Amino acid sequence: MQTVLVTGAGGYIGSVLVPKLLQQGFTVKALDRFFFGKDKLETHPQLQFIQEDARRLSEQQLAGVDYVIDLVAVSNDPSGEQFSEATWQINHQSRVMTANLAKKAGVKRYILPSSCSIYGFQDNEVDETSKTNPLTVYAKANEKAEQDILPLANETFVVTILRQATVFGYGPRMRFDLAINGMVYGAWKDNVLPLMRDGKQYRPMVHVQDTTDVMIHLLTADPHNINGEIFNVGGAEQNYQLGPLGEIIAKTVSNELNKPIKIEWYGDVDHRSYRVNFDKIATILKWQPRFSAEKGAKEILTHLVDGTLERSTQTITLNWYKDLEKWHKIIKQVELHGGILNI
Repeated sequence: MQTVLVTGAGGYIGSVLVPKLLQQGFTVKALDRFFFGKDKLETHPQLQFIQEDARRLSEQQLAGVDYVIDLVAVSNDPSGEQFSEATWQINHQSRVMTANLAKKAGVKRYILPSSCSIYGFQDNEVDETSKTNPLTVYAKANEKAEQDILPLANETFVVTILRQATVFGYGPRMRFDLAINGMVYGAWKDNVLPLMRDGKQYRPMVHVQDTTDVMIHLLTADPHNINGEIFNVGGAEQNYQLGPLGEIIAKTVSNELNKPIKIEWYGDVDHRSYRVNFDKIATILKWQPRFSAEKGAKEILTHLVDGTLERSTQTITLNWYKDLEKWHKIIKQVELHGGILNI
């Protein structure tokens, strides 16, 4: 039975990936701070929880590990700007450290889930060989991690980079600060779909089930096809302009709930715009996404309607990080003898 170490295991993608790995028969070491709670992962005989910061990963925690999927990240642009130093430490430095420790420990394969956001603004369609143009701390830290980790690849240490499109879809650690997910929630809750100006920007999308499928596939793929390689993760039909995408989601929700949905524009014009070519992953890995924006929207809507999903501070990453920082300061000021009222 082979063992996978997943960093960031309690996050949005990790909470979908880990159960799938267990279903496939892997033993999983789930390393996370668990800012969003351990309850996002169900206990399992082959699941080991490691509550630790990825910046403090030790060689001991890599003992017996066959594969590493290094998901850990301060994940999204607003959080990256607010906590820029931590973002560089976690998204870049800790992942480079993990990759080096993994190679030293005899790990067979290392997967780095990066982001198509490193393309930034592009006039033309981009592929894995195109010049990158990261515009945010989050994107820049991802790019630097790629640059420092990819050269570690050799015959005994298979390294693969995944540049994921913007992820959407339902997950146990739900995020409503992602484009499609936020659109669906606004349309369901207020009959108003929020859309960032001006709607002309291109953004590729990929469902959380699809990108985790790719990660699992890489654990058994022919190493000659994936070692030292970068793959954009998504599908050609999911290169959306945000304005038309908003109309698709509004129509989907409207049809499902049988009520009109209005689009409401907000914010300054988002200058990140990139159309991504996904031919490489389709050709080499023979992979295509299974979920469209409409299918993902219906899935989220089902959970909202039946009450198994709700929006809370935890589902908006930056808000939750800010709350944790605020509470940390308050507790440090009043805690004595290991407690507050109960000591």
